[in-house]
Amino acid sequence: MTAAHPTHIVWDWNGTLLHDIDAVIVATNASFAELGFPPITLATYRDLYVVPVPLFYERLMGRLPTDEEWLVMDEAFHRHYWAAAEASGLAEGALELLQGWDRDGLTQSLLSLAPHDKLVPLVRTHGIDRYFLRVDGRTGPSHTSKAGHLVRHMAALDGTGVSAARTVLIGDAVDDALAAAHVGARAVLYTGGSHSRSSLESAGVPVVDSLAEAVRTARELAG
Repeated sequence: MTAAHPTHIVWDWNGTLLHDIDAVIVATNASFAELGFPPITLATYRDLYVVPVPLFYERLMGRLPTDEEWLVMDEAFHRHYWAAAEASGLAEGALELLQGWDRDGLTQSLLSLAPHDKLVPLVRTHGIDRYFLRVDGRTGPSHTSKAGHLVRHMAALDGTGVSAARTVLIGDAVDDALAAAHVGARAVLYTGGSHSRSSLESAGVPVVDSLAEAVRTARELAG
């Protein structure tokens, strides 16, 4: 590693640092119930999940939701999700990994598609905000992919010594890998969140079963 451009990690939040998959399933099934659709299992969710989210609903419903249906489902999802998310804990080993990376003098940041105004207080509640150069959530509509947000995130890190070529995004969705490629960064995908392993492997980047393995892989990718 060079002193000027050490390895930087951009962490995803939902399904990666935050182990919230149970809250996600509760909220997804609540949003389906609003329109009379039957509940789905975790396995089905992980097999079919995709970003942008309306395409996920298309896979489940056999068609894209109408604008009116989307508004109902999106509102119901977020209402139930945020009620359940407060009880969600960090993923196994997450705190120790954040502390270790920081102790090694390396930088990290957090980027999520969760609304910024809800994300920041929740990250602070878990006591980990101190480990990030910056914490960015989604601004704007909820049916977007991460690529544009990562462009904004990386631009905000300009001047901190962070370079896209030495950055690894650790996330739980194929969309994370696509976003990383969009800015010239690397990605490692974690199976503890929204996607099945087979779905993640379609992205053509390393897929791991623990965050500890994700961090080890990040060191190798950008080392």
